[in-house]
Amino acid sequence: LWQSSVTAANSVVSSPTSGGGYPENPPVAGGCVGPSPNNFNANHSESELAVMPGTEQIVGSSKFFFDKFSTGYNFYLGSYNINGANGSASNNIIQGYDCSTITPGTLVQSMPPSWTNTTDPNVAFDTQGRVYQTMLPFNAFWTNLHPDGEITVSSSDDMGKTWTIDNGGQALEQVPNASSFQFGYVEDKQWIAVNHFAGNKYQDHIYSTWDLINGTTVKLRMAASRDRGKTFSPATTIVSASTDQLRDQFSQTGVDSNGVLYVAYANIGNKTSVSDFFVTKSTNDGNTFSTPVLAGSGTSIGVSSGALPNTTFRDGIPMSFTVSPDYPGHLYLTYNHWNGTQYNVFFVQSTDGGTSWSAPVPVNDDIASNKVADHFQPEIAAGPNGAVAVAFYDRRAACPTDASIIPQDQGRSNFCIDVSVQAYKDDGTGAAPVGANIRASNFTWDPQQPGLLVNADGSHTDLQTLGGLGQMACASHNDPCRLSFIGDYFGLAISGSSIYTLSVSTHYPSNVSADDGSTLYYQQQVLGTIGRTAAGIR
Repeated sequence: LWQSSVTAANSVVSSPTSGGGYPENPPVAGGCVGPSPNNFNANHSESELAVMPGTEQIVGSSKFFFDKFSTGYNFYLGSYNINGANGSASNNIIQGYDCSTITPGTLVQSMPPSWTNTTDPNVAFDTQGRVYQTMLPFNAFWTNLHPDGEITVSSSDDMGKTWTIDNGGQALEQVPNASSFQFGYVEDKQWIAVNHFAGNKYQDHIYSTWDLINGTTVKLRMAASRDRGKTFSPATTIVSASTDQLRDQFSQTGVDSNGVLYVAYANIGNKTSVSDFFVTKSTNDGNTFSTPVLAGSGTSIGVSSGALPNTTFRDGIPMSFTVSPDYPGHLYLTYNHWNGTQYNVFFVQSTDGGTSWSAPVPVNDDIASNKVADHFQPEIAAGPNGAVAVAFYDRRAACPTDASIIPQDQGRSNFCIDVSVQAYKDDGTGAAPVGANIRASNFTWDPQQPGLLVNADGSHTDLQTLGGLGQMACASHNDPCRLSFIGDYFGLAISGSSIYTLSVSTHYPSNVSADDGSTLYYQQQVLGTIGRTAAGIR
């Protein structure tokens, strides 16, 4: 199934975490549940990670689902402090947003006295070891709370153990009068980039971007800090909705060694399944941006409603973007494309600062096998000495027969999931693939865990419950879950010695028993480590 003989080391980095939160459904004013060691001992989905430049020290982040309320889509962001050299890890909820750690006088709102959720992990380091994350706290009351959601930035000087809210504890932008159910003026999918090049004139400048949704249109917003997060510039629109493709979403950012800021995004139509991927850049510290250039296009099943074949989990963000730290103007973008039968992953690049882009080439090396298998949610990262890697979720392997696989799913094809990685090397003329796809997951896992069965007639049944509730992470907020969630993306980073993935797996049993006494196999976050020497990109 994988031609490469290179193997990856795997370690589970998520573990039971203490923190406060609001029970479902719906949350009630004053209904905060205080910190408990088991409050965050459930699903951990959607992740990102960053390596401190010049080290193997990693900070990651993911969604930590609260208590037994995964079907209510109830979560906060947590962070991981990982020593990549030995795989040791610890995790905690990012402080300052949940009802037990919020700082009085910050993030002022009418009700409740904190936020019910935070979402969409993203992390980046500066040159002095500080790590930043653009945060999206919001309320699941689905009423006008003034505000219902906002964009903030938090930072940590101790590898993600403790976090403080930057910009004097104030939001970069608030959405005062709408909830995500109302679909008017909703913030989403925030991202962050930091100029981590010592001696550059924009050294340690921070760039936060996010979507602003107004009904059927979406534009991209940005705010910048030039004093390591102490203050941020007023939020501005950097890309507005176009006339034909009305949604400019999923911004991903990067800075090259000349200090040029790049922003890639998906330009999505309201009546089409095609996404166009554009890149714009700023040569003046984010003050103005160039005319966006088309880098590629891909067809999607659909993020909001399109479950992948055979299963209930939805498609995620269709693209990923990164910038070379070595060669100014070398840009890399990957995306998945639905050909009517399966998802495949493609790679494009630019060596002239995004002015022109290469033709797409396939990344998954089984594309000509005639075997139907989905390859989706691609991630891309660049590291020192010309290293580039693409990672993606991969359904080429049939479901195994171990205890973590629901019995009805065992042996099924194009169903269970692995993580694959393709290494590339850029010698200054562009990135070229090195070797074959590498299996980065040690175990193939079942996306229908914990305990959601897809029946032959298309209906769904909870095989396991906790407190009477199904335990599937559920983007459709119902029980049994109709549209489940493994994350819209996952983490990939490259250090001087390793390629690191941070991704979901349900292979590993939790210490939680369902109502019937059976073991719950929650989504856990797993660090995958591939040596660069073994991968051929030393």
